[in-house]
Amino acid sequence: MDMATLRAKLDEARYICDDSLVTTLLVALKLGRPLLIEGAAGVGKTEVAKVMAAALDRELVRLQCYEGLDESKALYEWNYQKQLLSIQVQMNRQDPDALTQSLFGDEYLLERPLLQSIRAERPVVLLIDEIDKSDEEFEAFLLELLSEMQVSIPEVGVVRARSIPFVVLTSNRTRPLSEALRRRCAYLYLQYPDVEKEVSIIRAKLPNVNEHLAVQVARAVHGLRASDAILKKPSIAETLDWVSALEALGMRDLTPESARQTIGFVLKSSEDMEAAGPVLSGGGEDGCSCGHGHDHDHEHGHEHGHCGRCHSGDGT
Repeated sequence: MDMATLRAKLDEARYICDDSLVTTLLVALKLGRPLLIEGAAGVGKTEVAKVMAAALDRELVRLQCYEGLDESKALYEWNYQKQLLSIQVQMNRQDPDALTQSLFGDEYLLERPLLQSIRAERPVVLLIDEIDKSDEEFEAFLLELLSEMQVSIPEVGVVRARSIPFVVLTSNRTRPLSEALRRRCAYLYLQYPDVEKEVSIIRAKLPNVNEHLAVQVARAVHGLRASDAILKKPSIAETLDWVSALEALGMRDLTPESARQTIGFVLKSSEDMEAAGPVLSGGGEDGCSCGHGHDHDHEHGHEHGHCGRCHSGDGT
């Protein structure tokens, strides 16, 4: 696969991205390197794995991380009920050693996402989502898989990969990840899109969208993200939900009233909904809805009544 082909497949999946992201995906794929993607919640990290699965025509195997995640949920588990039943049936038919050995075959092995991904006959896309939510011990456990594409099972031994999965790890940076894990991965950092890119995403995901409404919502969401008063920044998915909600009500303009009626599709706490009023109302005489609360000045690029930071694409 080359750059043009991968770009075409991502376009077909309606994923809006720049050349640097496509290059990183292609090189990681060609080298068989895991890809670590960091960024704030809602910037589209998980979506990368989904569109790569679609682009490569591969199954997506997902491991959702959480505190306390261990091998029995991530790698494998023995089917104890089936083993006990086998013991009862064969107790008088086999000698103890042969019976014990027979209990640890494939028919008793329950594959979890990590083992499933390396034992698959055809390569898959393995998504290890929110690795920062897992314990450091689990992160250390992953190193063998990420570096050698193999895992160790005490009763079986080393299980080497039948096929090499394309591994995507995501992190919201709730805790630092180890240097050992970082060294084994290619790296991407995703930010919230600027207004222009978010409008492109809206167009791609909602092809029949009203253009004027798409621009209004993208600008409003950008202002909400830029406001320190908003604690949970709206995700790209919530932007799409907001546009869909407005269109479902037949609204073609984002007015203060339509925003008030549908704000629950983009903000998900009472505190943020209360704080959104001043941000969405304009934030000052210059008509900037960024929520920065600054004066009219050239440093921030207000010549046309817009905040330079709102159009800088840095997500801040």
